[in-house]
Amino acid sequence: MVTPSPGIRLNEAYAVCERLARRHYENFPVASWLLPARMRPHVAAVYAFARVADDFADEGARTPAERLAALDAWERRLEEAGEGRPPAREPIPDLLPPDTDAVFAALGHTIAACRLPVSLFQDLLSAFRQDVTKQRYVSWEEVLDYCRRSANPVGRIVLRIAGCCDGQLDASSDALCTALQLTNFWQDLERDRDKGRLYVPLDECAAAGANLSDLAAGRLTPAWRNVLERASARTALLFEKGRLVCDRVPGRLRLELRLTWLGGRRILERLERNGFDVFHSRPTLGAADLPRLAWRALAWRRAT
Repeated sequence: MVTPSPGIRLNEAYAVCERLARRHYENFPVASWLLPARMRPHVAAVYAFARVADDFADEGARTPAERLAALDAWERRLEEAGEGRPPAREPIPDLLPPDTDAVFAALGHTIAACRLPVSLFQDLLSAFRQDVTKQRYVSWEEVLDYCRRSANPVGRIVLRIAGCCDGQLDASSDALCTALQLTNFWQDLERDRDKGRLYVPLDECAAAGANLSDLAAGRLTPAWRNVLERASARTALLFEKGRLVCDRVPGRLRLELRLTWLGGRRILERLERNGFDVFHSRPTLGAADLPRLAWRALAWRRAT
């Protein structure tokens, strides 16, 4: 039995995680009312863990060495939570945020209650470390390996929280999570460029004659459109492979995943219609999209 850290009540720890989940804008629903009530606190705990770690890699004014040190400390806390051990005192002051104890009190309980493999969380952290140390990807193989660790573990964790442990569902979930991650890459092409990152494979750019200097200047040349059209087509195929999990999961989670699928696909369609010109207009989802997405989710045709 996992108990929260001294001075932290479990319900308060989960409440902190839910506040963290609500604080950040996402294209896709996070621990929404559509999820079964028993799942929401667990999903919020997982999200809080990943959100804070992602911020270590991306946000603030820390140096790369400080970012990696924070991620290492976050992993130590993960290992303690996974084993039900009390937290050790961190040697570096102010390395971790004030909500750390609450996040890991909730996460430790979630890992134990849902029997979640700690290795899935470690995969996420390895991807966040890579964001600190790697800015270019030579091939699709490298990009997809990154997605395997940065996105796919989240889908598998959600399935385990729902009580699903099935190889076919895992494979479909992996395809959906990778498709969502790739869509986010094409949506955030300008934002990632400003951070010095590019997730479009360099060998694809070279084959199409797409110059990095044009991207740096915000010029979406025909060569760049060609590269992104090809990338979008690959992403669309992954979305199709990800339809199965939206049909096979139980209860209200099915509707949640269908909305997630539809939201990601809608962003990809808007990117295609806009010619991928995120330098002038970055497509997002808003309140006006919800009725249409909800209708399409209810009218969903099962994958065959």
